[in-house]
Amino acid sequence: MFGTVQKAGGAAAFDVVCLAASLGGVSAYLEILAALPDTFPAAVVLVQHRPVRERDSLARVLGYRSALPVRTLEDGDRLTGGVVYVVPAGHAASFTSEGKAALYPVTGHDEADQVFASAAAAFGPRLLAAVLTGRMDDGALGVRHVRGAGGRVLAQDLATSEAFGMPRAAIATGCVDFVLPLPVLAHALVSLVMVPGAAGLMRVSLPPWATVIPPTAAAG
Repeated sequence: MFGTVQKAGGAAAFDVVCLAASLGGVSAYLEILAALPDTFPAAVVLVQHRPVRERDSLARVLGYRSALPVRTLEDGDRLTGGVVYVVPAGHAASFTSEGKAALYPVTGHDEADQVFASAAAAFGPRLLAAVLTGRMDDGALGVRHVRGAGGRVLAQDLATSEAFGMPRAAIATGCVDFVLPLPVLAHALVSLVMVPGAAGLMRVSLPPWATVIPPTAAAG
């Protein structure tokens, strides 16, 4: 039912890591990318709320701190493990089960919801998502799709978030596995993806009041 992506080599618990942020997100992404080793095997997809400009330099800026290649996601790209993809400003992305991406413009601030929902439908339990610092509530609907498809979700904690709106909204769904300080979250991504058995040991049951969205209802 669920697909996979091209591998960077080696076994991994997750094929795709999707991260979402808004206010304070660039600093958060710089810290996370600095913690990912050059052997990190999953594809990483970043959503960052920002204005649409003629020249978008976010991928170049993030690349200064990353041991992994960082590039702007383009329409028709197929996700490859060990590569960081930055969703263009003003766009969301959908994915096929083979990891092929399609970009489309958005007018609101729900890029993360749309990217998470499509990735959940495509990759199911092979998806790891995290909601980072930001205002408003983008990502809260998306994490319900991720958990409904069997994926896992992390959120940045209040103390290290420049704005806690997005993490708070995600946590309120009951679909977040762990709420972590940013430095710990960065290393948790590495452990969950790369350490044998870690994903199974670090598993949290959903609270009875959480409402997930199963993959049959997720956006494709």
